[in-house]
Amino acid sequence: MSSRINYQKVAPELFKGLYETERLLADCGLEKPLLELVKTRDSQINKCAYCLDMHSKDALKAGETFQRLISLDAWREAPYYSERERAALEWTEAVTQIATHDVSDEIYSKVKAQFTDKEMVALTLSVIAINSWNRLAIPFRTEAGTYQPK
Repeated sequence: MSSRINYQKVAPELFKGLYETERLLADCGLEKPLLELVKTRDSQINKCAYCLDMHSKDALKAGETFQRLISLDAWREAPYYSERERAALEWTEAVTQIATHDVSDEIYSKVKAQFTDKEMVALTLSVIAINSWNRLAIPFRTEAGTYQPK
């Protein structure tokens, strides 16, 4: 597939808010590997090839293991995710699929047991942000494989 529009070059001024959100989330107190797992899992759900490429590379650079990364789609069955990571991944799925699935009290309680209120807000905003990026990259067919970690 070929790219349609390089949206960041066409309208860079429209991305100031998203970039600022990303900058704030990078310093929100949540662990970088956890945030990359969330971004990767969300991109799997949304089937965003560009974001999967980006965040799997960033996750590896942040110290994530190849085994955990390739098993992320089956995190419920895989034994190597912490309770905190499992709560974050379940929250990610619930928030991402909010149009078709409820964010139940049970899921909320699992997350609440692992995260402070501020961390829950940051986690939720991280999910919202990656969903935004997915929803830009997919329709404009941002080319996967071109991203290089800084």
